Parts: sequence; structure tokens; C-alpha cells
Amino acid sequence: MKCLHIITPVKDSIDFTLETVRAILASDIKVPFTYTVYNDFSTEENTKRLEEASKELNFRLVNLSDITTHPSPNYLLVLQCSQQEAIADDAGLLIVESDVVVKKNTLQDLYDGAAARSGCAIAAAVTVDENGVINYPYLHAKGNEGKVYPEKKHCSFCCSLLSPEFLRAFDFRQLDPTKNWFDVTISHEALKQGFQNYLFTTLPVWHRPHGSRPWKQLKYKNPLKYYWLKYTKGLDKI
Repeated sequence: MKCLHIITPVKDSIDFTLETVRAILASDIKVPFTYTVYNDFSTEENTKRLEEASKELNFRLVNLSDITTHPSPNYLLVLQCSQQEAIADDAGLLIVESDVVVKKNTLQDLYDGAAARSGCAIAAAVTVDENGVINYPYLHAKGNEGKVYPEKKHCSFCCSLLSPEFLRAFDFRQLDPTKNWFDVTISHEALKQGFQNYLFTTLPVWHRPHGSRPWKQLKYKNPLKYYWLKYTKGLDKI
């Protein structure tokens, strides 16, 4: 793994997103890296804010509206494009979602942790709330604070590094295009192929669940409406 390709998929929620971006760019990273924000059909106003921020903060911005007419979410396209770019550079692919804020050491320590573990497919940072308590989607990790251990459940892509070895082994063009999200499928595929996924509860990152997709808050506030939308509108296919 010669370098890191860090990516953040974005759709609106620009204030949260810019917190994510600034934290990444303020990180203490020794390894060479590139940082790309994929704008997945944000509003015209928010797209303009992203374009201005990319010039001010010096990150690469890809407006997916320039390369596809497929409506949001376009997570599959983001994964496919970023996989090919990472493979070409022998880079680890580090996904940091737009409702996550990393610490200064998070990204370098994930890189070092993945590189030190033979057969690592995914190295994931545990998510916590503003008080430092483990939260969704890693509630099952409570009681394992301060550890690094093989994760038999799936790793979320809130803040996860995918190794070059795994990227070369599993082509994301094989993923089911009728789905919206792919962390479960990709995690399970890694285990099927003999790799190991690791959860780093030593590297907590602040996560505001579904900050980038506010409608999903209904899962907790009004679950009946959430599941009605999920199944009648075909939303949130995992």
C-alpha cells in the first residue's frame, strides 16, 4: 500500500460535510494521499458551496452530474470509480462519510493498522457520539472499547480503509446495481474470500447518524413511516 485515496460521498448537508472535510485536511498524515469529494446531485446552491470550498481548501471535487444521469444515490458508481483509481496507484481506499469527524491521528493510524495486519481487507474506525460513547452502527462493539479485533459482523463505511489486496481481489462491478448501499455485501465478500476485517475501537470517530440523509431519522422517530417509505418507495436497499 503505497498511499491513500480518501473519499467522501456527499449529498447536501453541506455544513456537516465541510466539518468532515476540514477534519480530514487537518489530519496528521505522513503517507502520501489524495482527497476526493463526490457530489451526488446536491442542490445548485450546495454544489456552488462545494465548488468554492474545493478551491479554498484544495481538495478534488467530482460532480457526479457531469458523468451520469442516474439519480442519487450513486454510491455504487463512486465505489467503482474510486476502486479503479486506487488499484492503479496501489492505494488504500479510505471512505469517510459526510456525517463523520475524524481526529488528527485517525487516518494515519488506520493506514498503519491495516498495513501491519496480513490479509486485512477492511480496517474500520468505531463510531461514537459527542460524548465519546459508541453509537450506531457499532452498538454491538460496546464492551470492547480500547481494542482492535476481527469483526465477524459487517464493517460500516462510516470511516473504513479498504486494502489494495482486497480491492484487486473483488471487482465492485459485480455488485448488485438494484441496491443503494454496499458495506454489508462488501464486508461479507471479504470474509468469503479469506480476508479478515478489523474494528479499531482504539480509533473513535464522531458520527452523527444519518446526518447526510435526514429522512432516515424516521427509523428512530417514526419507524412505521420509515419502513413504509423504505418498502413502497424502494429506498435504502442494503
